[in-house]
Amino acid sequence: MIVRWGLDELAALAGERPFVIASPRWRQVIDAADRWEEIPSHRIEVPEGVDTIVAVGGGSAIDTAKAASSSTGLPLVSVPTTYSGAEWTAFYGVRDPDRRMRGGGTGARLHAIVYEPELTLDLPRAETVGTALNALAHCAEALYVRERTMESDRDALAGAELIGEWLPRAVDTPRDLEARTGLLRGACHAGAALGASMLALGHALAQGLGGRYGAPHGALNALTLPVALRFNQSVAGDAIARFGQALGSDNPAAKVEQLALLGGFERLRDLGIPEQGPARVAAAVAERPGSKANPRPVTPADVEELLRSIW
Repeated sequence: MIVRWGLDELAALAGERPFVIASPRWRQVIDAADRWEEIPSHRIEVPEGVDTIVAVGGGSAIDTAKAASSSTGLPLVSVPTTYSGAEWTAFYGVRDPDRRMRGGGTGARLHAIVYEPELTLDLPRAETVGTALNALAHCAEALYVRERTMESDRDALAGAELIGEWLPRAVDTPRDLEARTGLLRGACHAGAALGASMLALGHALAQGLGGRYGAPHGALNALTLPVALRFNQSVAGDAIARFGQALGSDNPAAKVEQLALLGGFERLRDLGIPEQGPARVAAAVAERPGSKANPRPVTPADVEELLRSIW
């Protein structure tokens, strides 16, 4: 994967005729005749003759672009404007404009990432905290999934330290470029850790709820990561302790909850999840890849109990 910093790097990576997938607000990032601006989209059509797909935006834009890359075999260049880390994985979810899950897959041809911190300066508080907590969940889970490596551990710990350090400052002073840069570097490390390992229970819980009810993925991760950490404490205590050290806390679950409050994330009900939601998604969540990769076996009853505890 090619990783570059600064928009001046984008032109050389975008190809002669890029197909840009981005909402209208990002039209100034790259000039291109071929564009798709419905984000997210389950009906994207790639025009003939383009040689590269360029995604500008958050996880929804990048996932839409990954679906297009997978179906056409075209290389994908991502310019993330949030901290979600979607740019690091070949798998994706397909959602309609109402954010309802319509499917998913893998096989995107990841070619390059261009990071530009200035594109994050106007990111609202909820999206800042939500996507940063999504990145933090990548760090935590990368440390205890079975696919972890020494390299993914290094990225996970570096990412957690940077996110823990810079997220509060980015919330307090949103247009502080130093804080936004530090936070984006943390998200970059978190994405690299994800790309070299796998997701676990926290993400499975968030994906199951988000796919059914359309709630923001980052906000859901902010709420599901603490309960997943506590659930896994008995079998992954050492890894969770290392995660806590990177955050500067001997109680990492409580620290994540503290960070989540910066975005106003306290209960699932506040995100529009109905009281019956935990029971309705329990069986499906237990079968998700993240649950299967979790270091502690997960049953539908476990899922329902964990989700009810934060409803």
